[in-house]
Amino acid sequence: MRPERNYRDDPSLLLRLPEDQWFERKSFRIKPKDLAKTIVGMANAEGGIIAVGITDREFDGAPTPKQDNDLRQTSLDHTDPTVRVRIEPFDVGDGAQVYLFHVDPSEHVHYLRSGDCFLRVGDESRLLNADGILELRYTKGEQQFDATVLPRVGMGDLDMEAVGEYANVIGSSSAEDALKARNLIDREGRPRTAALLLFGKDPQEFFPNAHVRVLRFGEDERLAGHQQQLLADDRFEGPLPQQIGAAQRAIEGMLPQVRRLGASGLFEDENLIPNDVWLEGLVNAVIHRSYSMAGDHVRFEIYPSRIEVSSPGRFPGLADPTRPESIARFARNPLIARVTAELRIGQELGEGIRRMFAGMRRVGFADPIYQQTSGSVLLTLKAVQRLDPKTADSLPPHAGSVLSVMQAKGRPMSTGEVADALGISNPPARRALKALREEGLIQWRGKGPRDPRAVWLLEGPLR
Repeated sequence: MRPERNYRDDPSLLLRLPEDQWFERKSFRIKPKDLAKTIVGMANAEGGIIAVGITDREFDGAPTPKQDNDLRQTSLDHTDPTVRVRIEPFDVGDGAQVYLFHVDPSEHVHYLRSGDCFLRVGDESRLLNADGILELRYTKGEQQFDATVLPRVGMGDLDMEAVGEYANVIGSSSAEDALKARNLIDREGRPRTAALLLFGKDPQEFFPNAHVRVLRFGEDERLAGHQQQLLADDRFEGPLPQQIGAAQRAIEGMLPQVRRLGASGLFEDENLIPNDVWLEGLVNAVIHRSYSMAGDHVRFEIYPSRIEVSSPGRFPGLADPTRPESIARFARNPLIARVTAELRIGQELGEGIRRMFAGMRRVGFADPIYQQTSGSVLLTLKAVQRLDPKTADSLPPHAGSVLSVMQAKGRPMSTGEVADALGISNPPARRALKALREEGLIQWRGKGPRDPRAVWLLEGPLR
């Protein structure tokens, strides 16, 4: 959940801010069960604030006693289990009031009393079908997909030679003992999903989209269809350890190079994005993705000055994608995570993310950027300069936030777009943009000072 603004000091912010993942406006005339949809959607996602008492970007006035009573009882009467909501009424002038509903992200899946389940996605609350609800339960940790057992599977579906090698690593007396010790088979001796993905003879027979696709593009900008310069498109299948190893070897031969001062004191050729950083991104995507979501795979996209890694499934539990370094140690697929850790392939999600941040800062690049959609997580690693503390102190207010927004969007933006994204007016946004241009961090592209199509864009990578 993003940091809260002080709306009491400037209530007009509530009228100007764009509605998004964490913010929505409602009228005092809203029906409680309709308000409950947004409450449930935010609780099931990343939390947020609902400003009640606004219609068409104007304050309604004051609620009637009945409206006040209905609003205060909405969560209790219409959500199951009851969503914890903090209601903050305050005056906004001229006798008008606004009720702020502060909704925290929940560790549970919440429903309306009718049984409908909603998830906040962008600026709307989407009704989930049965598959969507099940995926949300996996994401919240209420159920564990890698421990499930598929029908009609048996020990014959496993590569017992590979299991035997793993048994030697952990000191088990036999392959079967290793499977039992790590709960990779059930009481009837049937392989769990984790066993099939880790040691299956053909995991894609059961999970067709359990693969990694590596793409390399010739230009940084995303172009439409045939205009996109696609230089490589490779697919890697098989058990997860094999997938990761094969993808790693292919990626190493595709990455842009740069000369850096090495530990020896001499300049050496290295990959533009540090090896330990992009490899951590790849491993995290494979180990911590959702395998219950049919129809998608891990995509590793290489551009001249950035890497994008997308994986199916949202961040697990109460993880906040806007503060990735704060994510606690967590494994969506704990059985898979333990085995891969013992094979020295990966670690728990929070640890890996912190290592990526440290690696990017070590070479002076901007922090990794995480973005979350309704069904996936996108990691972006950009070879753009990180603001040093001395430069940051010399810049006007909002400059750091402007740079972060532009890095997150990954495309040219107008002054108005930057201002809207930050919830500020155009003049302070323009001052911050001009200061960043003077520091050589961004550039302006337009035909003249009054060009309505003029845009700002990030400078290229360090070379």
